[in-house]
Amino acid sequence: MPEPKLLVLIPSYDTGARLIETVRAARAQWPHVWVVVDGSADGSDMPVRAAAAADPGLRVLALPCNSGKGAAVLHGLRAAREAGFTHALTMDADGQHPAAMIPAFMSAARARPEAMILGLPEFGTDAPSVRVRGRRISNWWANLETMGAGVGDSLCGFRVYPIASLVAIMERTRWMRRFDFDPEAAVRLCWAGVRPVNMRAPVRYFRPEEGGVSHFRYLRDNTLLTFMHIRLVLGMLARLPRLIRGRGR
Repeated sequence: MPEPKLLVLIPSYDTGARLIETVRAARAQWPHVWVVVDGSADGSDMPVRAAAAADPGLRVLALPCNSGKGAAVLHGLRAAREAGFTHALTMDADGQHPAAMIPAFMSAARARPEAMILGLPEFGTDAPSVRVRGRRISNWWANLETMGAGVGDSLCGFRVYPIASLVAIMERTRWMRRFDFDPEAAVRLCWAGVRPVNMRAPVRYFRPEEGGVSHFRYLRDNTLLTFMHIRLVLGMLARLPRLIRGRGR
């Protein structure tokens, strides 16, 4: 197997001033950082573009209109594949995820290039309780859908993906383009035989006065997740014999 080539991929939509801070933190930890601007209209991409003009390790891609997190990630993955990268670490643009842990996650991916490295979030007191409780439900469903393959957290966006495997899966479906991207990516990669490796990572939620920006809408996004899990359960049932054989092996 050829030596893995890894980059950091940051999708961003109207993230505000935290975007450039996140990019600088990531760039300090890794030589290749790409940002996918998902139709942002708040000007948050301008400092990043200025930084990229003077930094060959930083690249900015852009979508003309807001298409969703999954669509932005797919856009970046396709470009990364063309550039010869084999793995991508995704992280949120708002600084929630620990840039200091990028090297550790990349080392895990180098050691297990056939696997996906999933962040297992450690929440502080700043985490909204409704978000923490809600992810427990999504995690329960994800482990049902994968027959207990070992997905520690289905929603954490701090992950390293094998690019070829994920792009192949996403190009076969019209789903996984919005907020449903993270859990569905983990489930479908498990179905494809990509094993999860869980690594703990602290997650911080920033208050609005700290520059925190959240596009999470409780009713809209939980409806999207509910519909997604219904589809995945049906998909799991259709694959049940093969999944059982895989668990046996």
